[in-house]
Order: sequence, then structure tokens, then C-alpha cells
Amino acid sequence: MTQTRNRWIVQVVLALAILAFVGVSVIPIIGAFNNTPSSNQNIASTKGSLPSVDQKSKLEDEVRGYELVLQREPENQTALKGLLQARLQLLSQKEKSEIKPADIQVVIEPLEKLAKLNPQQSEYSVLLAQAKQQIGDREGAAQAYRSILSTKPGDLKALQGMVSLLINQQRPEAAIGLLQETLSNAAQINKIQPGSVDTVAVQVLLGSVHASQKRYAQASSVYDQAIKKDPKDFRPVVAKAMLLKQQGKNADAKPFFDRAAALAPAQYKDEINKAATASPIPNPAASPAPSVESTPK
Repeated sequence: MTQTRNRWIVQVVLALAILAFVGVSVIPIIGAFNNTPSSNQNIASTKGSLPSVDQKSKLEDEVRGYELVLQREPENQTALKGLLQARLQLLSQKEKSEIKPADIQVVIEPLEKLAKLNPQQSEYSVLLAQAKQQIGDREGAAQAYRSILSTKPGDLKALQGMVSLLINQQRPEAAIGLLQETLSNAAQINKIQPGSVDTVAVQVLLGSVHASQKRYAQASSVYDQAIKKDPKDFRPVVAKAMLLKQQGKNADAKPFFDRAAALAPAQYKDEINKAATASPIPNPAASPAPSVESTPK
């Protein structure tokens, strides 16, 4: 199990309190996987010291420069990544209330090219799906997620994104079916390509869907199965603790938080301890998915 997988599932458990799936802003995620050195990184590092007008002007110059390169070389990936990063940074400078679907559309264009040029790097397709979901293109988002899952059925971010989309469409049974099918096929898939499906993580997601529908008994049962499957994995233990806390069962939750903190690697202990002492989060399951406009990340 990679550190990236651990970090992602811990964020799902702690930040979303296991009870809802929300749309993810495009802006902060791109930096998590875009490791290509470029002048944009220098821009980002000086964001706090440059006046906003100068920052915007510099980014606009960057955009024009990359666009000129792409006119000559439409598949130049360095230029595509630079253009994407610069446009995202311009988008991040706007007030949330000012961001319109057309602003996100200019991010979709380079993402579509990068996803096509890098079919093995699902991050681009996940970002593309998220962006399409935010402009209201649910079918386009679903197609992007399905394209990933058709070749990588255990891709956690694609699974979480597709489940989020189904929940937002009031289709929890379809989300449950998708995750149950993934779990049913996991043994065969992992036999062919070991480690392709993180079954414990998928179980945590499945429990989350049940919890989002206030099916607390089913959610608890799924978490218990995951804990039994791998007693040393702290993730389902955190999920069970959060589920109990959400129901107001703080005394019952405490030993699970303690156990999770004991099992977790050092970098997660503080997050777990903070979750144990934080006030319960209201159940947002019935709320619509936040978009770029409403959810800074």
C-alpha cells in the first residue's frame, strides 16, 4: 500500500467525515501530480510577494507564450502542462463568485489533450472528469471516469469520483453496486496484477456510501469486515470511529480513535487525534456537491 494511497484515504475519512462525497476543486489538485519543472512554479512561489496586477499580467503573458508554442506544436506536453498550470493559477486569483463555467472550460481543453496523450496517467482523466462535473457536464464526467475504470478498475480517485457523481445524482444504489462489483472482482484482478485493487480502501468507500444514506448498521458492518480483513490497517478503524462519533456515540468512538492512532504511521497520528477531539460535523449528505465557486480547497 503506497503512502499516496494512505494519504488519500485518510483525507477522505477525516475531511469528509465518511458521510458524504463532494465535488473536488480542480485548482489545488493539479499541483499534487504535476511535477514538471517550469517557470510557473517560480510564479507560484512568488505569489505572495508580487502585486496581484503584476501576477495576473505575468500569468497572462505565460498563457500567450504557451498558446503560441501549441499553435506550432499542438502535442507539446511541456507547453500543455504549462498552459494548464497558468490558467489554473489565473482561475485561483478570481473571487469565487466571479468564476463561471467558461473559466473552467479553458482548463478542460488542455486537460483533454493531456489525458489523450497520457492514457496510463489517470490523474489527467480524473481532473478532466472533475472539471466537467463542475460545469454541469455529468455525462462527460461519467465517461471520463468509466474510461479510467475500464482499464484500472481499482483506481481509487476514479472510483471516488464516480461514486460522488452517482450520489449527487441521487443514485446511491448504483454507487453501492459499483463498489460491490469492484470488491467481487478484486481477487481475480489482483491475481493478474498484484495490488491493483486496494480492497480495504474500497470497503471504506462502500461504508461511506451506506453512511451517507444514514444506513449506519450497514456502514458499521462493512467497516468491521475491513478491520477483520486487515487488523493492522488503521483506515477502517478511523472510519468506524468517525461513524460512531457522527452518531453521538463519543464513548464508543474513543477506543477506535485510540486504536487507529496506535496503528497509524506517524504522519497521520495528529490528524486522527484532532478528529477525535473535534466537534461532530453535521451530516451534509443531502447537500449538493460544492463546485469551484463554493468550495476553496
